[in-house]
Amino acid sequence: MDKNNLIGISLIFILFFIWVQINAPSSEELAAQERIQDSLRMVQQRADSLAQLPPPSAVEKMPAAIAENDSLKALRLYADFGPFAASAEGEEQLSELENEVIKVVFTNKGGRIKEVILKKYFKILTDAEGVETKGVLKLLEDDKNRFEYLLPVEGVRGAVPSSELYFTAQKSADAIVFRANAGDGSYFEQRYAIKPDAYGLDYEIKTVGLDRVLKQGEREITLNWENYLDKLEKNSSYERNYTSVYFKPLEDDPDYCSCTSDEIEKAGDAKLKWVAHSNQFFNSALIADQHFNSGEMETRVIAEDQEDLKYLRSTVKIPIDNPSNGTIAMDFYVGPNKFERLKTYGSDFEDLIPYGWSIFGTVNRWIIRPIFNFLSSFIGSAGLIILLLTLIVKLVLYPLTYKMLYSQSKMGALKPRIAALKEKHGDDQQQQQMETMKLYREFGVSPLGGCLPIALQMPIWFALYRFFPASIEFRQASFLWATDLSSYDVFALLPFEIPFYGSHVSLFTILWALTTVIYTYYNMRHMEMSVNPAMKYMQYFMPLMFLFFFNNFAAGLTCYLFFSNLMNIGQTLVTKNYLIDQEKIKEELEAYRKKPKKKGGFGERLEKALKEQKRIQEEQQEAKKKKKKKK
Repeated sequence: MDKNNLIGISLIFILFFIWVQINAPSSEELAAQERIQDSLRMVQQRADSLAQLPPPSAVEKMPAAIAENDSLKALRLYADFGPFAASAEGEEQLSELENEVIKVVFTNKGGRIKEVILKKYFKILTDAEGVETKGVLKLLEDDKNRFEYLLPVEGVRGAVPSSELYFTAQKSADAIVFRANAGDGSYFEQRYAIKPDAYGLDYEIKTVGLDRVLKQGEREITLNWENYLDKLEKNSSYERNYTSVYFKPLEDDPDYCSCTSDEIEKAGDAKLKWVAHSNQFFNSALIADQHFNSGEMETRVIAEDQEDLKYLRSTVKIPIDNPSNGTIAMDFYVGPNKFERLKTYGSDFEDLIPYGWSIFGTVNRWIIRPIFNFLSSFIGSAGLIILLLTLIVKLVLYPLTYKMLYSQSKMGALKPRIAALKEKHGDDQQQQQMETMKLYREFGVSPLGGCLPIALQMPIWFALYRFFPASIEFRQASFLWATDLSSYDVFALLPFEIPFYGSHVSLFTILWALTTVIYTYYNMRHMEMSVNPAMKYMQYFMPLMFLFFFNNFAAGLTCYLFFSNLMNIGQTLVTKNYLIDQEKIKEELEAYRKKPKKKGGFGERLEKALKEQKRIQEEQQEAKKKKKKKK
């Protein structure tokens, strides 16, 4: 071989070597090819294993000894659980973590919380004779509950539920780690850590080597959380109406499913910050460190005669950005709905307390609640706090009350003139109304003057209507004969049940009704009701009707309403008899009557409307008379 040939061949080899190096796959590409080959081998192994399985009809005909053959069982486990087959068998073992306020019991089956005992709260048990005893209060304790991750494993039909896996547990003084192995160093892990004097657990899930186990391209797993809530309060029907699934979209205000009917709420593509399964006073919640990708929440009402209170479900998508070695951090809160504790988690977590929405919730959260907290800092009795709270509300609203009573006194001063109109026009109700409105306009009296102050007080009344049943501070707080201000008070038990009333008698409700009738009588005796006599009787009928409504209501509210009535009566007596000068009112009315009147206004428009109505009525009566004459 001559020199030129040797050089040419050498150059060809050098060029070939360079070409091979340039086109060689990178280490990342080699790893990806290896994963594909592993997946192909896994699928082939599963296919080979399934090919060896006899059909179900043949298995049923096999002798028991053959049907229970270990290798056959292993094949079936692999078919259902894939690489997690080894974790699909085991024995349930319980572990515990505990601090000053909670005791958390875990099970290695599913690596989940089996129950949580709240040490500082109790469940009241009532026997047939009405005797109450304290019992242990547990959350997440129902055996029907599910808390499971649905793992989209390659080659497995559907998904592998973590609730069917037996995790290995490693426990330390304040934490426990559950791990489900998938072979070759791959595993799915859950870690719980408890903190001193806290109802929240640090909770995280970890994925190691799952890029070789999960379906290619999967970047999220589904959490399915089903919760059968226990009845924790004395008034379970009342408790049911304050129980639901709450959730917080990342870019929006918290929302919730219906509290009184079955409902499914879908978040769509909206990311969620937290989901909570809430009783009237307690909740279990998952709070994402970052976010959940999406979610579907459901409430299902259970019949009152059943053991469970309500069924709640949350199904959320959890992002897995790094299945080969990733950690997703969360907080798992299981405890009371105390405003200050919930607020520390941020993201409007405290809004799951059903104080009400819009202006009513605002009044409760930032006006009524701070006042209550201030009073409770130096007063131990919740009942006395309600009394002081009522007094404060009445003092704040007194200018409106004074205006209402002053307007009533002006109308009362015109009562003799209205009585004269009644005598003059006899049974002509329309003419009476027209002349009465004219009289009001002449003396500058507005029949709505006493209504406006009441309307302005309505937001506070509606806010308090929601405050007492939603505030855990009133739960099992006793006052006088009431043992629980968050539920109805039982002064007497009836041997039978009255429809829409119940089988007990609430004394606070009766006292409220009686004082309402007394207050109404005192106010109405100075008012002229002859124009609309039905209103006079309606004033007395309403308290009797509300006896049925309030008999099953929170004793804290009916206690407040009773105190409010007592103070209303006191304010009215003092204001009308000592603060309002009746002679001065008469002089004021006469002075206004002598003033030149401006045309227009509500009174004149109302008077014109009454005149027009009377004219139409007279025309109709005249037409009827003509018809009769023709016949």
